[in-house]
Amino acid sequence: MTITGTHLKPGVDGNLSVTPQSAGWTYLSFGVMTLDGASFEGNSGENEVALVPQSGRLSVHLGDEEHDLSRAGVFEELPTVVYLPPHTHYTVSGSGTFAHGGAPATGQHPARVIRPQDIKVEMRGGANATRQVSHLLGPDQLAERLLIYEVYTPSGNWSGWPPHRHDGWHGSLYIEETYHYRIQPEQGWAIHRNYSPEDAYDEALIARDGDLILSPRGYHPVAAAPGSNVYYLNFMAGEALGEARSTPPVDEPDWAWMRQDWGGKALTLPIPVMAKP
Repeated sequence: MTITGTHLKPGVDGNLSVTPQSAGWTYLSFGVMTLDGASFEGNSGENEVALVPQSGRLSVHLGDEEHDLSRAGVFEELPTVVYLPPHTHYTVSGSGTFAHGGAPATGQHPARVIRPQDIKVEMRGGANATRQVSHLLGPDQLAERLLIYEVYTPSGNWSGWPPHRHDGWHGSLYIEETYHYRIQPEQGWAIHRNYSPEDAYDEALIARDGDLILSPRGYHPVAAAPGSNVYYLNFMAGEALGEARSTPPVDEPDWAWMRQDWGGKALTLPIPVMAKP
């Protein structure tokens, strides 16, 4: 795995891992693991943890229970998600790729399985800012800190728009966030921008299939290159607890008006040869 600031490339085995210590933040851990017929044994420790399959034939064992996590792929179907409270031992086995992430918790909610039919699917935005957001673990679902979404941004579209922030600035709640990208076709790409005008932080990153990008602070919109269909998995956690996880982020003032005009006052083409008298 290669780490360059907030941009992480998967290792040759396809695996990724981020801890609060390696990310330089407080709450959120995240990882991606690929199994090839082997088993992985884990324990949630002091965290609530969620397992999200991305592809392959996988199963998770919780005590005497076994749950099927198989998924044809992120562009083919919604996942079966497993939520684990702290101090829960689990085993994932099979052949495939799954994401896992967690945040500190006290154990208020039991282990459970969230099936595709239980996942709220929402269409957001409009015009070329249209995208699909699947609430794998939304604020209406039981968790202490975790929020998890899968976002689909079609070829040439934008998501995370208007640009918004949840880093404690301008009255927003402080919530950490990771973006794990899958892109179709594999040679496709997206642009991910992190920026905070208040402290001159500004980076534009090229996201490719399998990349992980952290959003440490500021605004963080995403644009899919034409011909590239973009999926990203968001794990989020911060100071918001329980129902407070539904607190909306704060939009960038210069672009908040677009919620009332998704067309964005688009230019009409072609430009006339001569202006009308």
